[in-house]
Order: sequence, then structure tokens, then C-alpha cells
Amino acid sequence: MIQLSLSEIAAVVGGTLKGDGAVTVTAPAVLDGRKAEPGGLFVAFAGEHADGHDYADQARLAGAVAVLGSRPTLLPTIVVEDAQASLQALAADVVARLRDGLTVAGVTGSQGKTSTKDLLGAVLSSAAPTIAAFGSHNNELGVPITMLRADAATRFLVLEMGARRVGDIAALTDLVAPDIAVVLNVGQAHLSHFGSRAAIAQAKGELVQGLAPDGTAVLNADDPRVVAMRALTDGPVLTFGLADHADVRVRDLTLDALGRPSFTLRTADASTPVALPLVGAHQAVNAAAAAAAGLAAGVPLDAAAAALATASLSKWRMELRELADGVTLIDDSYNANPDSARAALDALAAIDGGRRIAVLGGMLELGDESEAEHRAVGEYAVSRADVVVAVGKAARLIADGAGTRGVALADNDAAVDWLRGNLAARDVVLVKASREARLDEVAAALA
Repeated sequence: MIQLSLSEIAAVVGGTLKGDGAVTVTAPAVLDGRKAEPGGLFVAFAGEHADGHDYADQARLAGAVAVLGSRPTLLPTIVVEDAQASLQALAADVVARLRDGLTVAGVTGSQGKTSTKDLLGAVLSSAAPTIAAFGSHNNELGVPITMLRADAATRFLVLEMGARRVGDIAALTDLVAPDIAVVLNVGQAHLSHFGSRAAIAQAKGELVQGLAPDGTAVLNADDPRVVAMRALTDGPVLTFGLADHADVRVRDLTLDALGRPSFTLRTADASTPVALPLVGAHQAVNAAAAAAAGLAAGVPLDAAAAALATASLSKWRMELRELADGVTLIDDSYNANPDSARAALDALAAIDGGRRIAVLGGMLELGDESEAEHRAVGEYAVSRADVVVAVGKAARLIADGAGTRGVALADNDAAVDWLRGNLAARDVVLVKASREARLDEVAAALA
């Protein structure tokens, strides 16, 4: 974050300063006081179950020098009526001050956002100082927190932008209009909130509509709903994917014994081999998206390929671990929807080993399609796995869909007990569910 005095911040957000206005914030803003850095700003929210203001001393001990919140604390505090709106206003102001030397890329899609954001962060970091969102910080709080990490040295800012309803992404692009808009796909994530795929497409298209003047849209050539977003901009468009007409095409895709893809990225005037250290054929298309966005930012294709070869993903995304007795664990427990579940099951099937065991939890926010989609994932799983372990009440229909290969278990403890009692040498285990299922606890117990 750029250095700002509390008086300057108060003026930006229209707040009342309680304390020394000369105190200067020199480190990023945080929402969790435990993660404050020396010189940082703690943004406190009064929630239904906890009041962040009560943790101001915890933030002070971690290094925070001030608080942005709705009431005074023991630290110098900028008191505002709406902490969220004030955080967003501060982020927009800071990035506006840096805008002349900064290229902003936004990434959205029903699945693959975080992985592609991580890959694009690696590509752009190879060329110049880059700030990319941590994990899946992609909402009305996570985006401004990421924006506030930018400083005068930052040349690329990569923002992941999620949505649960029409208008969410438009609100984020109002904070900063991206120079590059990457749209990956239109799937079924949060279908219960949107009501239809058409509404999801409308929401994702807001990223393209929010482009800065002359900004570039980077669109998935394999998804008709995404390709149609070409009509939402008068600026340049680059496409990526498996399709022959894609501007950045994936060719000659193969997988090694651990399911890691190697392929060629090809454009009209260049091609380069890529070997990803990641699991799953679907990561090749995510890599093509990152390379296309890199081209839009001025990163040559061969430089992007070199960066992709050493990229890593955020926690709980297709993490590959070798356990005792040669058991292989794929921890993809951060989130799930029907499309991402099928991609993970494809990755499971591609790994050499003994039995393939899919440990699947519930997929939330699917609305009226929930029962049918859970059963369909179970049916698909038996084409990719030898045993399908469904964990929790929400996942029981997955076991029904898997038929005789399905095992329904009540909770995570039961899943850990079953796995410990049934795993054999060289088995390959996939753990996948929506975040609320907390199947990372199962993966951690095995590891």
C-alpha cells in the first residue's frame, strides 16, 4: 500500500479521526487482526457473532497502527458509518493514484477463477512486479483488500472477481475498470442465487462491460456463452481454448503418470511447448487463458510458457500429496460445482495407481437442480473411480448415483475412519466438495 497519513485516509473516506492524524499507514489493510503487518491498517466490522473492534489490541500486537471502523478503539481510528463502503472508497482512491503505471487484469468464471488468477499472476510476475489476490479473495471485501496491496512499484494488479447475483461484478469494476477482462466459462456455480445460466452469463459479462477504454477482453472460445460476450465491447478481443479458431490454442495435450499436462500453445505467428506442474487436463485451458491475458499485457508467449512451468496454485486446489504406502492424495477441497467436480474426477482417472477413490461432499447453491446434479455427478464418478465415497447428508444422492460402487457416510470423521480402514498401497484418493463441507479436514487427517 502507498503511504498515507490517517488525516489523508479520513479525507478520502469522509470519516472522523479519533487519534493522531499524523500516524502513517505504510503496510496493507487486513480484515483479520492476526494478519496485520507492521504499519498496517486493520478494518473492523461489527458482525452478528463477533465485533472486529474488540480485536484492535490483537491487531496492534501484530503491527497495525490504526483502525478503520464504525466506533473508536484503543488504536487511532477513522470512524465511518459504513466500513465496507469506506474500504472500497479507499481502495479505489489508492489505485487511481497509481493508474498511470498500472495494468489491471480481472478474472471471472463459474470455475477455474482462482487457478487462472494464480497462473496469470505467475505469468505477469515474470515480467514486472505484480500483485495478485490471495486465495479466493474475490468479493466486495476481498477485491479492495487486494487493491490496497498495490504500491508505486506495482506494474500489474490481478483481481479475481466473483458474483452471487447480477450486479456484483459491475460494482467491483466501478472500483477499478480493468485493462484486461478474462472470462473463463458460464457454469452452474451459485445457480440458486442466479436462477438461470442466462443470468450467470449476464453477471460474468459485466467484467467485459466494465473494461477501461481500449481494454482487451480475453474470452473462452470453447464456451458459446462466453464467446457471445464479444458483443459487449468495442475494444480488442483475444480468445483461448481447444477450438481451432481460438487465438491462443491448446494442441497436442498429453498427461504424465501423475495427471500433469504437457501441450503446445499456438497462436497465428508463434508456438511454444508448456509442461505444467499441476494436476488435471483442464489446467491446460486455464494456462491458455493466462497466456492470452499475458499477451494482452505485453508478455511474449515463450516467456509465459516458462513462467507457467513453475507456477503453483492456492491452497486446496488440486494439491498433489504422496502419503504412506504409495497412496496419492489429490486435495481439491476448496469448492465444488458439477462442472469442477467432473474435471477433478477426470484428473483422478488420469493418474496411474491402484484403485481410484473419489471422496465427494455436497455441492451447494444449485437450486432446483441440486438433487439431479448430485445424482448425475455420482453417475459420472463411476466412470472415473472404483469407489465413490459420499460424505454428509447433502452428498447422499452422489452415492445413490454411483450405485453399487457408492458408499454413503455421515460426516468427515466417518470418512476418515473408512479411509484409514480401507486404503491400500498405490490407491489414488480425490477429496472434493463445496467449502462448507470442510473436506480439507479429511485430507489433513490422511496426510
